[in-house]
Amino acid sequence: MTDQTATITLGDTSVDSPVLKGSVGPDVVDIRKFYGQTGAFTYDPGFTSTASCESKLTYIDGDEGVLLHRGYPIGELAEHSSFMEVAYLLLNGELPSADALAHFDNTITRHTMLHEQLATFYRGFRRDAHPMAIMCGVVGALSAFYHDSTDIQDPHQRMIASHRLIAKMPTIAAMAYKYSVGQPFIYPRNDLSYTGNFLNMTFAVPAEDYEIHPAVERALDRIFILHADHEQNASTSTVRLAGSSGANPFACIAAGIACLWGPAHGGANEAALNMLREIGRPERIPEYIARAKDKDDPFRLMGFGHRVYKNYDPRATVMQKTVREVFAALKVNDPVFEVALQLEEMALSDDYFAEKKLFPNVDFYSGVILSAIGFPTTMFTALFALARTVGWVAQWNEMISDPAQKIGRPRQLYTGPTQRPYVPVDKR
Repeated sequence: MTDQTATITLGDTSVDSPVLKGSVGPDVVDIRKFYGQTGAFTYDPGFTSTASCESKLTYIDGDEGVLLHRGYPIGELAEHSSFMEVAYLLLNGELPSADALAHFDNTITRHTMLHEQLATFYRGFRRDAHPMAIMCGVVGALSAFYHDSTDIQDPHQRMIASHRLIAKMPTIAAMAYKYSVGQPFIYPRNDLSYTGNFLNMTFAVPAEDYEIHPAVERALDRIFILHADHEQNASTSTVRLAGSSGANPFACIAAGIACLWGPAHGGANEAALNMLREIGRPERIPEYIARAKDKDDPFRLMGFGHRVYKNYDPRATVMQKTVREVFAALKVNDPVFEVALQLEEMALSDDYFAEKKLFPNVDFYSGVILSAIGFPTTMFTALFALARTVGWVAQWNEMISDPAQKIGRPRQLYTGPTQRPYVPVDKR
């Protein structure tokens, strides 16, 4: 907090509200006592100008294209780190030593198996169920299997629950995929990395081993890093709001998955890939760019621009390099991927897109990479949920540990009928 105050005048009442200053970013006007002092609420649909909590995890400067995890730039983490190291960083606040990382990695590796009865739980779903529907149900059901880690007041139980969620999410997601295609579940292997294990559980079959390509494993690990946390977005806020009631951690993460499933949140990479497939061939790109510029045409270029970033998405810079590495390693020869590369080049050199700040975002590239690896579009959001579980768990832990935390209770601008008497049915 600073000595600075913000004065808000409402009628004859003036209120001095303290101004809070973070380590970086905009100042925050503390209006916690505003209603008590004035009898009025503030109005902020979507909470786009409201800080809902204090956090030390992730910082975004959308105007400058900056994303930091615990102070470390996302580009440096994606280039030099691993997903397990980033998970440790988000959970614990600092990068681990070699020994600490090895211990953490070992802990996660040995929590990857699911209770065997959960295989029966999967078979209760229709075969054509969406993987996200299955993940919502299975993650929520974990609280029925792991009673020893639902006491949120016990820091040790919170840690166990956190490790379990991070470890079991790849198994849950891979089993959701296997169930949807009618293949047998593949059990986790302790000799593989976190990301390599997920690839094996997804694509291996009992009749044939799956060869894990190092470039593919590294690309998917980067995608996980880039999606690990993104400040107070819709699904993270959902996890915090659910957690503020004292709900168990498995229920809170299931709530986050449900929110992420929304097409306005987690479905952007699928929409971008569908757009590329609609364009179909590189020679049709100018036609679609012209449509994007036409104000009377409802068509929009998916995978360009971002709600927060008004500059180049720092995550997209990493993906721009990664997509080429994957294409080269897998010898990709598909017109859709050629459309992606040429559309990116043409858009970045077009003044219209520069003026509108419509730069390719992480979703533009991630969908293309995931498709090249072999994931169907129905799995894209499931992979997003897998990666974001780390951020959700870290945010949930931070919220539970915050002495200023209260149960979430937004207020409203009521515009319905005023009080009126009840009229019996025979008199209406």
